Amino acid sequence: MQTRRIGDVQVGAIGLGGMPMSIEGRPDEQRSIATIHAALDAGVTLIDTADAYHLLASDVGHNEALIARALASYGGDTSDVLVATKGGHLRPGDGSWTLNGSPDYLKSACEASLQRLGVEAIGLYQFHRPDPRVPYADSVGAVRDLLDAGKIRMAGISNADPGQIRQANEILGGRLVSVQNQFSPAFRSSDPELELCAEMDIAFLPWSPLGGIARAGELGSRFDVFAEIGREHGASAQQVCLAWMLAKAPVVIPIPGSSRPETIRDSAAAVDLKLSPEELSRLDAA
Repeated sequence: MQTRRIGDVQVGAIGLGGMPMSIEGRPDEQRSIATIHAALDAGVTLIDTADAYHLLASDVGHNEALIARALASYGGDTSDVLVATKGGHLRPGDGSWTLNGSPDYLKSACEASLQRLGVEAIGLYQFHRPDPRVPYADSVGAVRDLLDAGKIRMAGISNADPGQIRQANEILGGRLVSVQNQFSPAFRSSDPELELCAEMDIAFLPWSPLGGIARAGELGSRFDVFAEIGREHGASAQQVCLAWMLAKAPVVIPIPGSSRPETIRDSAAAVDLKLSPEELSRLDAA
């Protein structure tokens, strides 16, 4: 697979989002591990997770532990796989999402993620979502402390606006390597953040790039032009969507979620789809 850069690490240009394998509607573990193995077979070397990807309060970190088991059971070399996790977003177990951006909590959450992933240092640790009760500088400062302590190798942020991107990079001493924001054909309000990341040479990781777990399969029917161009290339509307994102800037690395081997194989194939300037204009206008 073609590669792109996060910090000083090269990863496959398409990543894998792990959330669908651990929240509502999750498959059995055998299928999830088969999905992760299929991603690795296809050249995916970025796997994105979070401690909040779980169902019940009793299985916090379900997705992190699942990924660790899948990597351990894979027959090939996984030394080049970058596992990115996040802290600061919580699920109490009733289906809701809450926030805790306090420095003490983030540091304890990182320690727990280290244990579940079975590593000495997390490859990429991301502050999951700003907590309005905690100054943003304090939350990012905790991530900086983790970086300085060697608990994490690289630092990122998620769900951030342009001001927060600049602030985080300053607090981290120029060491911010990634921004993970929602971006898809239906959600384009992160264009300013994408453009800023391209300007600052920081990886931009679109989450829910195909429209989210419930709507990814409908992408072609919701946005006809993606299906039309797909038919012209013998590709799926989802592949067209990911290829369109890759063409936006060299810093873009989509992380489509998947819970089936066939869907991550389809997504990974998007790196080989070349779209013309005219096709990209049609997609931009959709």
